[in-house]
Amino acid sequence: MADLPIETIFEILTRVPAKVVGRSRSVCKEWYALLSTRDFIRVHSSRSLVSSNQRVLLIDDLTCSVHPIIFQSYDYGPRSIVTLPFDHQNNDVSILSHLNGLLCVCLNHTNELLLWNPTTTAFKRLSTPDSLGIYINNLDAVGLYADDADDYKVLHIKRRRHVYESYVYSRELNFWRNIPFLTRQEYLSPNFAWSPGTFCGGTMYFTLCECWVGGTNVVICFDINSEQFKEISFPPVPSTGFVQGVLVNVKNELHMFAATGWFEITIDLWTLKEDYWIKVLSCPPIPPISLSLWGDITHYVTNGNWFVMTKLGKLFTIEMDTKPFEILYPVTWFRGYKGAVFVETVVSPSI
Repeated sequence: MADLPIETIFEILTRVPAKVVGRSRSVCKEWYALLSTRDFIRVHSSRSLVSSNQRVLLIDDLTCSVHPIIFQSYDYGPRSIVTLPFDHQNNDVSILSHLNGLLCVCLNHTNELLLWNPTTTAFKRLSTPDSLGIYINNLDAVGLYADDADDYKVLHIKRRRHVYESYVYSRELNFWRNIPFLTRQEYLSPNFAWSPGTFCGGTMYFTLCECWVGGTNVVICFDINSEQFKEISFPPVPSTGFVQGVLVNVKNELHMFAATGWFEITIDLWTLKEDYWIKVLSCPPIPPISLSLWGDITHYVTNGNWFVMTKLGKLFTIEMDTKPFEILYPVTWFRGYKGAVFVETVVSPSI
């Protein structure tokens, strides 16, 4: 390849797996410089966002492992053990958000936020001496996004001393700054639980749900350009039992898996159109699931089948009449904060 034009080398190497890019950087100084440019990383990342590059990261008390997804059976493949590159205690790490191969994680023994690329093992601490970048579980919310200038940013909503504060971290500037955040006073109650943020179409979305039957459920939206917050309604689901809404970006359209019920759970799939929810499909009530297992559920939709998964593997399959998606689309988080589905890229957590 040494005799090929640099444009041709660029085109070839933006289409190879991330780990091949890492090895290729050691070929020569010219390749190292090329493969480290922002343009190369941006194009390679966009071409890596395909189902075959998706991996499942699972963390328990003893191991951290990465699994491929077997598309013939829609199950997890053989694991590869990953050594966490940062200080931790018994793998006590929460995965809060992910985007384009980067994970935003919290070290639970120090409450520090980090950006981490598990493919390249590079990471960046986001905490500061004045307590910015410190995450409190069950009180805070975090979302990871990229702006039009390809600057990766972390939105951190903090609930402290009966006051909400919000901050944005810029990877480009390596700096936190405060932004205005106004919301209803009742949402300060610890009875309201935030989801991690889901980035879709220039907006970060969070579900905010009151933790009892018949409680209030809303969606909080953050426009990344104006940096303004607003509230929109939850899909019109029954509130006579357990309610859970999980957001997912599908082809740059926001969808929600809304689960409702008590001993039997019904799951509906909704899509957001101009701040209004439209039901895409419903499934019959699913078999009863223990609360401990339900806490780790995620969902995959592909080729007309809906797979209900846990971090132990496939739980069961729901066959659908419609085929809204043709590729594997995971939700963005496991409720246990001990796993994530991510794409292997060479995106760096720092500049």
